[in-house]
Amino acid sequence: MAADKLRATIFDIGRVLIGLDVSRAMRDLGANLAFSPAELWTAIQNDPRWRDWQEGRMSPHDWHLHVSKRLGSSLSFDSFVAAWNQALDPEPLQSSALFAQLAKRYRLALLSNTDPIHVAYMEERYDFFRFFPARIYSCAVGASKPSPLVFREALRACGVKAQEAVFVDDIEAFVEEAKKLGMAGIHYRSAEELPAQLEEAGVKL
Repeated sequence: MAADKLRATIFDIGRVLIGLDVSRAMRDLGANLAFSPAELWTAIQNDPRWRDWQEGRMSPHDWHLHVSKRLGSSLSFDSFVAAWNQALDPEPLQSSALFAQLAKRYRLALLSNTDPIHVAYMEERYDFFRFFPARIYSCAVGASKPSPLVFREALRACGVKAQEAVFVDDIEAFVEEAKKLGMAGIHYRSAEELPAQLEEAGVKL
C-alpha cells in the first residue's frame, strides 16, 4: 500500500500491546475450586453466556453472579474483579515512544475483543492509552472480531476509508478479515519485529 494513502493505524490489544497470562487469573478464580487453571478457562470459554459477556449483553455484576453460580465459587465481586484482571501483564509490550511517534502522522485506534472489567482496568492502568483517541471494544459495539461490523466501526471512528488504514493483530484470521474489507493487515509476531512490520506495510515511523 502506498505510504501516502495511510491515515490510520489500528491495533489489537491482547498479546500485541499488553501481554496475557490467563492462567494467573484462573489460579485466583479457582483457588477454592476443584478445577485446574486450564480446566477453568475451558469451562469459561465454553460457557453459553461467554459471547454475551464479550459483546456487552451482561454487566460485570451479572457475569460475576453467573460464573460464581456455575462454578460454585464464593468469591466476592471485588475479589472476582481483581482475579479477572490478573490475566493482564502489568507492563505493556510496546514502548509509548512508538505511539507518540505514530500519533504525529496517523489516527490511532484500539480494536479489541474484550469485556467491561478489563476495559476499566486497562484504561486506568496503561499510560499508552492516551495516544489512542478511538477505542473500539467488542463489549461496547455488541459484536466481536472477526465480524465486519467491528472493523467498519473502527474505520468510522477513525474517519477513514478501509484503503487508508492498517490493522495489526496476533490472530491471522482477524487480519485476513480486515484485508477482505480493503485494509492493509499485519500479522503481529513480536514487539521487536513490530516497527519493521509497520514499515513494510507502508507506515512511516
